[in-house]
Amino acid sequence: MKIERIETFLVPPRWLFCRIETSDGVVGWGEPVVEGRAEVVRAAIDVLAEYLIGQDPLQIERHWQVLTKGGFYRGGPVLSSAVAGLDQALWDIAGKVYGAPVASLLGGRVRDRVRVYAWVGGDEPSSIGDAVAEQVAAGMTAVKMNASGQIRVSPSVADINDIVTRLAAARSVLGDTRDVAIDLHGRVGVAGARRILQAVEGLQPMFVEEPMVPEQMAQLPEVVATSTVPVALGERLYHRSDFVAPLNAGVAVVQPDVSHAGGISELRRIAVLADTHGALLAPHCPLGPISLAASLQVSFSTPNFLIQEQSRGIHYNVASDLTSYVVDPAPFTWIDGHAEWNPLPGLGITVDEAAVREADRTGHAWRNPVWTHHDGSFAEW
Repeated sequence: MKIERIETFLVPPRWLFCRIETSDGVVGWGEPVVEGRAEVVRAAIDVLAEYLIGQDPLQIERHWQVLTKGGFYRGGPVLSSAVAGLDQALWDIAGKVYGAPVASLLGGRVRDRVRVYAWVGGDEPSSIGDAVAEQVAAGMTAVKMNASGQIRVSPSVADINDIVTRLAAARSVLGDTRDVAIDLHGRVGVAGARRILQAVEGLQPMFVEEPMVPEQMAQLPEVVATSTVPVALGERLYHRSDFVAPLNAGVAVVQPDVSHAGGISELRRIAVLADTHGALLAPHCPLGPISLAASLQVSFSTPNFLIQEQSRGIHYNVASDLTSYVVDPAPFTWIDGHAEWNPLPGLGITVDEAAVREADRTGHAWRNPVWTHHDGSFAEW
């Protein structure tokens, strides 16, 4: 069996899918994308396909080594995301060939269901309360929200109080038996992150995500030591070596993305590395159905797993959602806030190929917003 064809598809709202077909007619799907740079990743797939065409698709680790190390210049979000999608598709093929879910090929599941969380929006505490109540009514046991909208690098007292008020609104609905996490998105500086962690400590969030941008990693130990609130990060880290410093700094939760950090193969290795530091895995995944299906395979088979991000109903997905490109939405039906074990082979989903090809005819050119502060200077989105 050889790899015969590799195709990519730009599908709304902001995703890129790849399809690998073998000489035996087995098809695997992956989701290689950098949000806002999908076309660039598509070009990288075309280059990497030069190596993969004609290869045995079941030699996944061999291919991962060549794809990530075969060029003198390595790493970065574009290359790592391209490799990630191809890696997912190869695991999908392997599962279909062997007649088993990918999780079984990774050693088998260590749990029967995976806890997921929902995103909630709203700028005002009242709307946050309503959004959280909706998720509670739907059976969710955990939510996450942005800590703030646009915010100054050095936040004011009012800025910080607003974060606390919003978090308190969510906590008042959730009570003590459900969880809430907040995402700072790297929008504030080191001092601001420390002040915010101290301010929200009494409300006991499950974690505070990305309190600082990756470029400031040298200051991470002092941020982590500021409070008892668990610090989470990792969506903008692409290789296990990138996680060594954060784990040594005491980060409690790592959040690699299966569509950015080298795919299923590397996500699994990052999880093992985190486990040696007593840290938990919460895969980043505000993306499409293939990415989530791949994440869930790792989540089911990872002992130090905490919770899974998922994008159903997220504010990005206006025109299309998780179920828009799959034949059966059942794998993405949450029961009491959990994804149930899916025994189907490969990634466990059937992609609606006709819908994908039709969507690619239109494509998309999604770009993230570019923000500026009141004085015209650049602001982190």
